[in-house]
Amino acid sequence: MPAFETGSIPKRWLSVVGIGEDGVAGLSPIARTLIGEAALVVGGRRHLELAASLIGGEQLAWPSPIDEAYPQILARRGETVVVLASGDPFYYGIGKQLAALVDADEMLCLPQPSAFSLAASRFGWAQQDATTVSLHGRPLERIIPLLQPGARILALSWDETTPEKLAALLTMRKLGASRITVLERLGGSAERVRSVLARDFDLAEIDPLNTIALEIAAEPGAQILSLAGGLDDAWFENDGQLTKREIRAVVLSSLAPRQGELLWDIGLGAGSVAIEWMLRAPSMRAIGIEEQAERAARAARNAAALGVPDLNILEGRAPEALAGLPAPDAVFIGGGLSDGALETAWNALKPGGRLVANAVTLEGEQILAAAYQRLGGALTRMEIARAEPVGSMQGWRPAMPITHFRIEKP
Repeated sequence: MPAFETGSIPKRWLSVVGIGEDGVAGLSPIARTLIGEAALVVGGRRHLELAASLIGGEQLAWPSPIDEAYPQILARRGETVVVLASGDPFYYGIGKQLAALVDADEMLCLPQPSAFSLAASRFGWAQQDATTVSLHGRPLERIIPLLQPGARILALSWDETTPEKLAALLTMRKLGASRITVLERLGGSAERVRSVLARDFDLAEIDPLNTIALEIAAEPGAQILSLAGGLDDAWFENDGQLTKREIRAVVLSSLAPRQGELLWDIGLGAGSVAIEWMLRAPSMRAIGIEEQAERAARAARNAAALGVPDLNILEGRAPEALAGLPAPDAVFIGGGLSDGALETAWNALKPGGRLVANAVTLEGEQILAAAYQRLGGALTRMEIARAEPVGSMQGWRPAMPITHFRIEKP
């Protein structure tokens, strides 16, 4: 095996080799040498079969759960170890997990084209103009925010059932005119590409190893999530405990979401603020604290329906329920406002974090006024009126005024 040493950099004992459906034929000479001289070769059973003619050392098929293999890999540190992976190991692959265990200067990666690259090339799509997502081991609902008219989406399937489930989801949301293409065993002799409209889906005997390409077409009345903050209230199942659209848009502006941040939503209610926070980017995280089990369940349903099923919901009462939670980058207190909850949240908030709270009662307003006097920030009063029927005519129906407090922690 090549030494791959430079000065004081340790030997790159762990090689992560991408392998495609064309097997050994698609590997570079260096990749073949690494596999042939490895003391241990790790991979899925399919990967090990594809490279079987080269493997001379021990073999380890990924167990379930996969992390049970990590100690066995690390125990061979300093020996020659190869991990086989599909296509590009650092694009929704095992590379990320291995990089968390092994320093980059001890690892060599030889990628192959990813399933996304192969799929895009079959259509002549510029990959940067398409949206990529993995549904492998992840909830199908994660694709919902990406379903925009005219969008081109490339999705890794979980198994052979994913395409039909996705077609049903599209049809239910009045996106049945979207074209769905199933690309099976890309890059190998068994490659097959089939296309159909989502509403007419009838593909059978789909291989578990498949990638899906979508071309989204919206019908009248299609359920399309707006890219702006402040979704219509009708999107959220609720019992009245809901931060209304106009107020929610202001709340999100005050929370000022930034890439990868964590929100505490205290008094989750229907979950509208936490859900919209997470919709801003796939990296956004939120923990919702809700005292009532029925509301917590309702918020979970809303989160799944709107494409953020990873919303973390805790049943409990603040401030007690806040103990032990990871420090937030932002906090919203929309229900259950108490001086104890606000103080606890403020103390837990990271420097540079934002705290936003709304109050509709005099008692809540007093708490916010006291916080404003003690901490600074900004205090705003918001009043919204909506046109509603008054007999045979229309008139303004005012909502309860909202006292809105926002502050950034030094």
